[in-house]
Amino acid sequence: MKKYNVGIVGYSWAAGAHIEAINNTSLAQVTAVCSSRNLISSEISAKHGGNIQCYTDYSQMLANPDIHIVSICSYPADHAKQAIMAAEANKHLIIEKPIALTWDECLTVERAVKKADVTVCVCFECRFSGQLQTIKSVIDQGLLGKIHYGEVDYYHGVGPWYGQFRWNIKKEAAGSSLLSAGCHAMDALLLCMGDDYDSVQSFATNSSNKDFAKYEYPTTSVSIIKFKDGSVGKVASVIDCLQPYYFHFHLVGSEGSLLDNKFYSTKLKSLNKNKWSELSMKMLDSGDVTDHPYQVQFEAFFNAIEENREMPLTSLNDALKTHKLIFEADKSVSEDFRSLIGS
Repeated sequence: MKKYNVGIVGYSWAAGAHIEAINNTSLAQVTAVCSSRNLISSEISAKHGGNIQCYTDYSQMLANPDIHIVSICSYPADHAKQAIMAAEANKHLIIEKPIALTWDECLTVERAVKKADVTVCVCFECRFSGQLQTIKSVIDQGLLGKIHYGEVDYYHGVGPWYGQFRWNIKKEAAGSSLLSAGCHAMDALLLCMGDDYDSVQSFATNSSNKDFAKYEYPTTSVSIIKFKDGSVGKVASVIDCLQPYYFHFHLVGSEGSLLDNKFYSTKLKSLNKNKWSELSMKMLDSGDVTDHPYQVQFEAFFNAIEENREMPLTSLNDALKTHKLIFEADKSVSEDFRSLIGS
């Protein structure tokens, strides 16, 4: 018998990935799902295994004392309210990104979590990927020296062919290109270069392709981040591209460089400086949630609860630093657009 019971709110493709990953961990299983749809418990249980009770009333699910953790997989506009309610019900939390659609809402979530003293995991799960774990190891071993420039870019065409498109086009539902999708790139940049930044300036544009015409906000943004140590970072969030998914990394340091799955370092004397050396690792090459390392992340989360400590890598505190920078970047985009139209 596993120790922790998890209730899922929102039953979407992300929820399906969460259920599978949670059930495959050693400490927890999903025992409840809350959705606005009238799901049938026997059918959901048969599909995912175990005994899953279905709810349409979120408050009723939270009132169940046998549920220890809530995983929020609903629409982004609902995340903050649902996270606060779960914290007030003394449930630990898994929150799909983004935490909220405004910085003020993020701070409200933070206050509720601190008051309840519950543990939180935010789904910046790419930090647990083989690619980012390997890149961080290269950095931590000093093979690149001091990094003075880094770029992490997110290219993923979210058009009518993609399930998220139907709500992602609305500003009140998704916020921005950077918040709804490119946030993974911004988070990865901070993991690689540190989170002690000084300022950010962003610019944005749109594709003229009719497939992206329904978007209520700029679909491509580029953010330049100045860090307090003098280093510079760049993050592009491009959700109007017509190309395969691409998570781009280029880090330049005093002793070497890293480009996606290749690197060069003066610290390894046998390397040919005229050729890249290749790193053997699984690349982040798909936006499909089933390809993301949720199980590794959730295993770490349940162990953190068990040991009464903060979630490693993707705690609420870690995620808030990324969100703050994203909201500041988006604010600079809005100010730039206003200056262009003279308002």
